[in-house]
Amino acid sequence: MTREECIDIYRRYSRKLFNVSLRIVGDSGEAEEIMQDTVLKFFRQEMEGRQEKEGFWQAGKIAASQEGKMAAWLIRTCVRASIDAVRRRKRERMFFEEYEAVGKEEYSESVEDDQMGANSGMGIQKIKDAIRELPDSYRIILTLVLIEGLDYEEISGLTGTSEGALRTQYSRARKVLAARLKEMKVIEYV
Repeated sequence: MTREECIDIYRRYSRKLFNVSLRIVGDSGEAEEIMQDTVLKFFRQEMEGRQEKEGFWQAGKIAASQEGKMAAWLIRTCVRASIDAVRRRKRERMFFEEYEAVGKEEYSESVEDDQMGANSGMGIQKIKDAIRELPDSYRIILTLVLIEGLDYEEISGLTGTSEGALRTQYSRARKVLAARLKEMKVIEYV
């Protein structure tokens, strides 16, 4: 694929991909990043596919019959990446809100109302610090499940660890994290 062909594809599809992603993620910066990642993924796939077999591009021009397939692939890939971004954000928000709520209850008993906003930010930072201090195996499983939003089957495929072992490791990691947060006085109970 030549530079001109890449520019042509980018010009034709970037606006549509951006708009699709923006409608899903609701953030223009994140939508632009997803759009660019989608286009780059397509270019990489085409370059690799061209060495093995003909991709969408044949003899320097896209075949008319392949135009629709290419557009569908780009849009489908962009939508999936956008949905993944929303899921990742939602899991991260839920994770921090869960521990934030417990932390706020504790702080509300010991801190005056006008200081509440500053302390809630401290709770999130303490949670992040506690996660960073966990052993690698616990930190990784918590990050992949809670923040990245992967399920046990996907993690098993990535790590080669059985799903049962991952579930056990996740359960232990949550208990260790809860104990650390209790020690740091972010939560009151385990």
